[in-house]
Amino acid sequence: MIRYKIYQNQQKKGLNAGKWFARAVSDETFDLAKLAEHMSKHNSPYSSGVIKGVLTDMVDCIKELLLDGKSVKIDDLAIFGVGIRSKAAETLEEFSLEKNITGMRLKARATGNLSTTNLKLDSQLKQQAEYQKPTTPGGGSGSGNTPDPKPNPDEGDEEAPDPTV
Repeated sequence: MIRYKIYQNQQKKGLNAGKWFARAVSDETFDLAKLAEHMSKHNSPYSSGVIKGVLTDMVDCIKELLLDGKSVKIDDLAIFGVGIRSKAAETLEEFSLEKNITGMRLKARATGNLSTTNLKLDSQLKQQAEYQKPTTPGGGSGSGNTPDPKPNPDEGDEEAPDPTV
């Protein structure tokens, strides 16, 4: 069951100012050890320690391959790659690594059984908590009932297409 909370965009200007959205929320995060323990309970002949070792090595190898300019596809999970964040330069001659490259990011595009289409078909949604209007004038944060207007990047709120994919 995928849980969500409803929140109001707190921006004063813009296309979505003051509008309402749903945000997926998670009640627990599984690290590699917890995932390995979970996997070992699915009729696996391997212990959670062995599974954790394999998963840890997989993560290290994926990082190594990404830093070598490769993409890595794990069937029915995702295709991992590296993206570059950059600022525009007016001309080719004005472009430089120091001025225009602002950062790197990890890209992951769901594939197979985990594709967006399959997630939509297989998922059920449930509202985590009813939205309560703030009790202070102007939506002040003193009430404790106002959802955070800036979504947590790990919560996967609105989905925007990635132009680099």
